Amino acid sequence: MKRLKLLNLIKNNIDAPGKRFEIKNVDDDEATIYLYDVIDNWWGIDSESFVKQLNALDVSTIHLRINSPGGDVFDARAIQTALKAHKANVIAHIDGLCASAATYVALAANEIIMSDGAFFMIHKGWTFALGNADEMRSTAGLLDKIDDSIANDYNKKTEIDKDELIQMMSDETWFSAAEALEKGFIDSIAGDDDDSVDNQFNLDVYDHVPEQINNSDDAQPKPVFNQRTPFYKQLSEIYQRPA
Repeated sequence: MKRLKLLNLIKNNIDAPGKRFEIKNVDDDEATIYLYDVIDNWWGIDSESFVKQLNALDVSTIHLRINSPGGDVFDARAIQTALKAHKANVIAHIDGLCASAATYVALAANEIIMSDGAFFMIHKGWTFALGNADEMRSTAGLLDKIDDSIANDYNKKTEIDKDELIQMMSDETWFSAAEALEKGFIDSIAGDDDDSVDNQFNLDVYDHVPEQINNSDDAQPKPVFNQRTPFYKQLSEIYQRPA
């Protein structure tokens, strides 16, 4: 069920070898930020901490290095907004995976450079909801507004027609570096044609993961949520996990 997908993305990657986020190589003029995890205030990259530490950086150039399967749309939006508001020149480097919510974090940068073996993925927003028919329709309306907002961001970067972008999002479209450059999502490609990505994340929640990074057969956690378990119990399990 679609409502389980975001929870599965977070739950399945809690133990992935991500870095959360780190700020390194800070000198008088430059800083490097690693955004190498799921974007989520509970189990991944905490937008509040990210924004506070970002705003404390007094540098003219920020290198934002991205390897993320995505996460929460509003946490990502908060991070994107803070990056756009920062006085520094922000250069995004897509080192491996830039999927879902991570893509519009990348769009906050003044320049986007993508490794040749990396992947860029866009799709429509997901959520979970409980309630009556009116509440479900309201939630669907909210998702439509979120998708429209994200498509606006993609349109500003690529100048692709919004209807075409919405269809790409609906199809869960994965772009290689060459394809992302052709469509205008990125500005340049770094690395050689032989570069490949060693995907560290469990991407079982996505429907069209490229074979090159699909590790569903590896010894990684499988989706822990299922339709036989009452949904309130599934929520209880993930939100009671100790930090």
